[in-house]
Amino acid sequence: MGPPKSGPTGVYIKSQFLTKPQSAPPGTDLTGRAAIITGASSGLGFHACRHLLSLGLSRLVMAVRSPERGAAAASTLRAEYPSATIDVWSLEMTSYDSILSFVRRVESDDELPRLDIAILNAAVIKADFALVPATGHETTIQVNYLSTALLAVLLLPALKSKTLPGTPGRLTIVNSTAAYSPTLPNRSAVPFLSFFDDLAKTPYLFFDRYCTSKLLMHVFLVRLATHVDPREVVVNIVDPGYCKGSGLHHETKGVVGWCFDAAKTLTGRSPEEGAWTYVDAAAVKDGESHGCFVVDWKIGP
Repeated sequence: MGPPKSGPTGVYIKSQFLTKPQSAPPGTDLTGRAAIITGASSGLGFHACRHLLSLGLSRLVMAVRSPERGAAAASTLRAEYPSATIDVWSLEMTSYDSILSFVRRVESDDELPRLDIAILNAAVIKADFALVPATGHETTIQVNYLSTALLAVLLLPALKSKTLPGTPGRLTIVNSTAAYSPTLPNRSAVPFLSFFDDLAKTPYLFFDRYCTSKLLMHVFLVRLATHVDPREVVVNIVDPGYCKGSGLHHETKGVVGWCFDAAKTLTGRSPEEGAWTYVDAAAVKDGESHGCFVVDWKIGP
């Protein structure tokens, strides 16, 4: 997973204007398989659920922050795919207790006897600096990096043990080419992560912080892949591109919010197209994608 061959603008132009979106190849069949998707009640997470079900997925766990919105989304999918088993499980990514409780359910054979795919899609962009009271960490770093990394590691045993023998589990973390853009003013700080929690040490620029959280996830994925046998679990990260229908920027207001909305309207992929990148990374790409960044349906930028 090396640096891109062009700058952020070049990467954006290639992704949004020069790449033809793809669905899953003919013959892709997920019959009998089970998947977890976080952030599944809306946006790309919801459409990824729909795509997996359209390919025959037998069991879906929708991990959601709001059980009410999750129930509404699940009701829609159950009407479309009545033969599938679709469950809604609560998961609050700002809470380690919630993550641990969720993983205990995953580990229970009574709750989930099989698990083949996990797509970690939940993420935030916070317009204003805020600490998570329970952890003391800045919210963007907490959700996009610390909590996602914890959940990824804790899901590995189930992904190893609950798939069919000889078939690796699949762990895909949704990330972004925004990882190429952070300034990292505290890159030499020791300890490093605590500097993000103190405005006196590191100023808060919301998009730069988002980019930083994505860079940290890149670094984590590279290291994680060295400790995981791809014959047991294939781990990768994927960039869906800039997409309409994503609630990621919902907190950005004023001129900045207008710019994000305008860019989505003019250049964004549809949420259905963006969600196909998830399916490609998690269910189509083979072990060659282990430890890699899947961008525009290709391995590596």
